[in-house]
Amino acid sequence: MKIKNTFIVCFLLTTTFSFAQKTVEAAEILKDIKNGKSISYQNATIVGVLDLTYMDEALKKIPNKKKSSWWGGGNSTNEIKKIIEVKISFVNCTFKEDVLAYIPDEDSGYTFIANFEEEVIFKNCVFERKAMFKYSRFERNSNFYGTSFTDDSTFKYAKFESDINFINTKFDEIATFKYAKFSRNVSFSGSDFKDSAIFKYTKFNNGVSFKNTQFKKDLNIKYMNVSGDFNITNMKVEYEIDFKYTKINGKSFDKYLLEKR
Repeated sequence: MKIKNTFIVCFLLTTTFSFAQKTVEAAEILKDIKNGKSISYQNATIVGVLDLTYMDEALKKIPNKKKSSWWGGGNSTNEIKKIIEVKISFVNCTFKEDVLAYIPDEDSGYTFIANFEEEVIFKNCVFERKAMFKYSRFERNSNFYGTSFTDDSTFKYAKFESDINFINTKFDEIATFKYAKFSRNVSFSGSDFKDSAIFKYTKFNNGVSFKNTQFKKDLNIKYMNVSGDFNITNMKVEYEIDFKYTKINGKSFDKYLLEKR
């Protein structure tokens, strides 16, 4: 019995270890997206830069001078937009290198942006390097539940047009949601911001929850505009809150707090 039990334990440990150590090349994922395949990974480590803008490929076809864009529709700006047309799902995954949906390329003078037409899930994931989603548009549901951002991250100017979830997220560095727009109710409940959190000019068109959210440094909500439910139950801010010109259902932030007492 001892030998049999030992064998079973060793087998389970080996199987679990092998499953947890699954490694996937970012290039493989990008190839599948380009070929129109939906992306779904669990318990995987992603190695290599995941450039969702496909900048290197786009640079081969754009003119030297900034003219109309070919990559996702014509325009007269220097923005080159890539449309991601497939569903993307990562659960319990670790990204060892940058995940980029935004790249300002100084050499070419172009800015490369990825927009998402289908559902985007990064649930219980870890971004060990940069996570750049500046200017990205999320047309379908998106989910960042329980995910950790250990390096620089930005959702500045991002647009969320469907359901979005940032419950229990963790931000080790400055978290930027400046000018972001949320069409539906969004929750940051239970999230942990270890550095400054910037929601300046952010628009919440259908409510937002910061219930049990921890802001370990300062919170900038200057010019933030909220329509709908504004849940700040047990929200804690250890440094200062800049709420100049903030509007909660048409009322100033300090007046809103007074009425809630």
